[in-house]
Amino acid sequence: MSWAHTYKPKSLNDFMGQTEIAIATLKTAVQSFKKGSKALLLHGPSGSGKTSSVHALAKDLNYEILEINASDTRNKEAIHTILGAATQQQSLFYRGKLILLDEIDGLSGTDDRGCLSELSALLQESSFPVICTMVDPEDEKLKPIKKQCQLIEFPALDPKIIAHLLKAICDKEHIPYDENALASLSRSAGGDMRAAITDLQVATSVLLDGKKLSKADLSVLGGRETKTQIEEALMRVFKTLDPAIALEAFDQLALDYNEALLWLDENLPREYEKPADRARAYDFLSRADIMNRRIRRWQHWRFLVYIQAYLSAGVAVAKDEKYKPTLSYRQTHRLLRIWQANMKFSHRKSIAQKLSSVLHLSSARAVREVIPYLQLLCKHDACFAEKLGQELKLEIDEVGWLQASM
Repeated sequence: MSWAHTYKPKSLNDFMGQTEIAIATLKTAVQSFKKGSKALLLHGPSGSGKTSSVHALAKDLNYEILEINASDTRNKEAIHTILGAATQQQSLFYRGKLILLDEIDGLSGTDDRGCLSELSALLQESSFPVICTMVDPEDEKLKPIKKQCQLIEFPALDPKIIAHLLKAICDKEHIPYDENALASLSRSAGGDMRAAITDLQVATSVLLDGKKLSKADLSVLGGRETKTQIEEALMRVFKTLDPAIALEAFDQLALDYNEALLWLDENLPREYEKPADRARAYDFLSRADIMNRRIRRWQHWRFLVYIQAYLSAGVAVAKDEKYKPTLSYRQTHRLLRIWQANMKFSHRKSIAQKLSSVLHLSSARAVREVIPYLQLLCKHDACFAEKLGQELKLEIDEVGWLQASM
């Protein structure tokens, strides 16, 4: 099991450092909540204790907690279905109820049709405290939500606080350690407690029994910036057999899963030497790609959970054993090739879309059955090309493309 889960705070009394102010504000707001009170918006960097503090508070107060991730509620209907009844129905077995809407940053995309307006309405009507979490409170698209919330900042944790907990974990796991190693690990985490604990678990997983953890052993982690780099995420997936560790590999990554899939695709053959391991890993990549297609087709964002699992834990457990270290991971060039192809065919795509709306056929059919003939006509008849451009409202360079592309 992931140590980040095993050692997460069980009570508000377990929180230390600058988080104590945020914790006190959170507890007071929840205990004094009445219908019509503002929702709470916890903001701060990853690993600063936002989500874990809500769970600890619910346990301390004997409250039921309903946790919803933004990836489950990407449209108005999903928000209303999941949250609508929950904001009104009393808990049967607990003293009260907390509603946690985690990572609402994920609601700011263009595909979240009516989601923010529906959430805004539900926040005003809720009979129970609604607690939202996000990283960046300056997101312009979330302004309507922020106006209805009391903002509580969870700052990045002090490295000394992180080091204190890492020492406690090493003691409980009976792992000898050099204090300089833990200090270095704490500083490189960038205030992210969860990342520091995961790094500790990864670093100690390769130690021989009884060996003392030293700064040299941290080289397996690579460098860490404020946000986890793709190379480090790949290392976590490729170098572990523990699905719990792999599942967290892409959590802090400033990269979408489409690009992560391409990175994995590029580096799998260099990392996994056995054909059977490669086959199993690529099977998981293909499943992730299928789920991605279903999201685009049906707007069912819940499938993001499966994509994450396939790309991380799936690829990690596809191998029978760990392979020798890879010196570096190669950046995928497929994105560049896709961009080049898009640029090459951008005029054709634009013209096909305009033809589609006029002729009432698909863009693909327009490309196959109409554009080749228009190219031929435009090349030999400048007057026809000019009139076609006026009729379809084509740009000058699009007309030029039709005349020159045959």
